[in-house]
Amino acid sequence: MTFERRQDAEAWLAAESRLIERDEWRPPKIRAASKHASGETLRSFAPLWLDTHRRNDGEPLKDRTREHYEWLLDSRLYPTFGDLPMHLITEDELTAWREGLPKTPTANAHAYALLRGILKTAAKKDRRIDPPAIEGAAKAKTKHETEPATLDELAIIVDNMAPKYRLAILLMTWCALRFGEVAELRRQDVSLGTGKVRVRRGVVRVYGERRVTTPKSGAGARDVTIPPHLVPLVKAHLDEHAQPGPSGLLFPGANGAQVSQSTLNGKPGRRRIIKGRIVNESATGFCKAREAAGRPDLRLHDLRHTGGTLAAQTGATLAELMQRLGHSTPSAAMRYQHAAKDRDKVIAEALSEMAASQNG
Repeated sequence: MTFERRQDAEAWLAAESRLIERDEWRPPKIRAASKHASGETLRSFAPLWLDTHRRNDGEPLKDRTREHYEWLLDSRLYPTFGDLPMHLITEDELTAWREGLPKTPTANAHAYALLRGILKTAAKKDRRIDPPAIEGAAKAKTKHETEPATLDELAIIVDNMAPKYRLAILLMTWCALRFGEVAELRRQDVSLGTGKVRVRRGVVRVYGERRVTTPKSGAGARDVTIPPHLVPLVKAHLDEHAQPGPSGLLFPGANGAQVSQSTLNGKPGRRRIIKGRIVNESATGFCKAREAAGRPDLRLHDLRHTGGTLAAQTGATLAELMQRLGHSTPSAAMRYQHAAKDRDKVIAEALSEMAASQNG
């Protein structure tokens, strides 16, 4: 637009700048349209959607999922679309919105998928709403490429953990358990007779506090067979480190509650300046252990990926991987099938041996 007077242009620019600073800026044409349009807004409809939406298994949203959705609404969606009638959210507006988002691919993809889900539900009541679709917007290319730990690296990591937490690392790897599942394990969940660990609960951090909850899907409730070489270590841990009684925690924290992820992770080594002096602080916990193994890139959750990869290398079928890892969809378990690429040479050699024995 143009202005007849310089001061008018400067006043307009100052007003727009204030909107940007408050994260309230929207394209002028959207602002103009919303003043004269009627219809339910995203801000008024989304809370109802959160209360009534059901997962694929018919259950309401988990607390952690709801907290994540509320954060996406507040940080990604409301600033642009909150007060706009939903039938005015078009592909052009979505494209402009995505171009102005922070460089957080995963969060942005989740925000787009959440908006699409809300709009699709709202469209059942208001035919004017036509949920726009942008190809690939619901998927994010993550920067972190998970490289499974080798058995030698895993041995070094375990040796460098505090004795009371070594079994936690082993269960997250060899049984491919999630951290929250391991943290909530109790004596009654482990059977040395059958060699199984019973996964029925997990601990998650929601709204600033830790809560015990059921697995996020029905498939997450499962019995996982402990590899035989770990059974003596499990028995020793129960004797030395677990709380007493059937409901005693396998991995209690300092306060007697479930060990926290930050405690298990520890702190990375760093240099700090204290009173003008440079002080080198040593790494602790899993951060120290992974550095000792030469794998500073490894995250605690990557141990589960390592376990899934090891299971795939045994020749486990997709259905078997889904059951062992507690996945409800094949797509999640498919991530571990890349292990076959690493075994291609071994497979080829085995085929030649098969042919040789047939010819011989």
